[in-house]
Amino acid sequence: MKTGFLDKLIERLGRVGPEDVQNYLLQLAQEKGLIETVFNSIQEGIIVTDAKGRITYVNDAACELFGFEADGSIGKRLDERVRGLDWDALSNSSGAISRDMEIFYPANKFINFYIVPLLIERREKRTRARFSHAEPVGHAMILRDITESRRSTEKTIESERLNALTLLAAGVAHEIGNPLNSLHIHLQLMERTVRKLDGDARDELQESIDIARSEISRLDSIVTQFLRAIRPSKPQLHPENVNTIVEEAVRFFTPEIQDRDIVVEQELRSDLPPLELDRDQMKQAFYNIIKNSFEAMKRRGIMRIRTDMDATHVLVSFTDTGGGMSAETLGRVFEPYFTTKQSGSGLGLLIVRRIVREHGGELAIESSEGKGLTLTLRLPHLDRRVRMLEAGSPVPDTSDNAQGTS
Repeated sequence: MKTGFLDKLIERLGRVGPEDVQNYLLQLAQEKGLIETVFNSIQEGIIVTDAKGRITYVNDAACELFGFEADGSIGKRLDERVRGLDWDALSNSSGAISRDMEIFYPANKFINFYIVPLLIERREKRTRARFSHAEPVGHAMILRDITESRRSTEKTIESERLNALTLLAAGVAHEIGNPLNSLHIHLQLMERTVRKLDGDARDELQESIDIARSEISRLDSIVTQFLRAIRPSKPQLHPENVNTIVEEAVRFFTPEIQDRDIVVEQELRSDLPPLELDRDQMKQAFYNIIKNSFEAMKRRGIMRIRTDMDATHVLVSFTDTGGGMSAETLGRVFEPYFTTKQSGSGLGLLIVRRIVREHGGELAIESSEGKGLTLTLRLPHLDRRVRMLEAGSPVPDTSDNAQGTS
């Protein structure tokens, strides 16, 4: 809208004839439509509220971010449409505020929430002097999707944590390994001495030595498995049927399924293409997911395993009827050693995500407290590392947003 247009119109109200009113209204409507068109064409979300926090304008990008319709939101309080938003804390500031927030509906995203108060200068005439003061009439908000940059930062932090964790684990394994080797050597020496004995004493000592050797072997196996989990080897990729791996993982838990009276429903798409997978590593990932779900459901739960595909990925989803996760827990689920279980290690899902990422895929979790959890693996079925383009061909947008994913 032209600068000063409304001021000029207000000044001329006393001189505006009926025939001019329609022209002014048309001009206002055209300029309002132009502004709305501009606002709807930009990627950032824009929301305008009145002084009481009621929405007076919202553009298409903001509706898409929060999953609501513009027509049904006008006149409603913003904190009613966006659950969990602390409107009082945001609106009581006299200046601009910039905050990062995480949303879980309609998709898990990170958003930068920039809010600035809208002020209108009021002029008053007292006696012969004129006074003016700024009166707050609402707030304007700009919403920017920072999911990619935030997740990139999180991946860097996670990588640093895992590197430190790997170094620590390797050091601990080395320190444990030396005493284990020493114990093994001394057991061999003891065994040679025991062989020279006769009678029941020899049998009893030999039995104790066998038990000690078995426990040493078990401890050595635990350390080895721990190192493999924290520092998985490079995947040995071969064409594999992901449905077969799912079925094998479920069969492994057959005794527990029967003991806990759990129902496992499998909806496995039959026309999935072979995937380049490390069979053992992917099976380990499925084991961890299924085990977590069974522990969350206790007894008589239902687990649904579904495989599907889109243009570029095969999707493997695991849905359980357990207690789900709160938003706070969901935000920390991939932190090393974070667990809500009394006997949990806090490494299960961290290992799963690392295996999936080693295969070029990604892991997503959807949950709400008390309503179960869905964990989805997205594994690529197309090799997109290299693609030759014809001379002069436009470069296609291969981002996740272009594919309609989040």
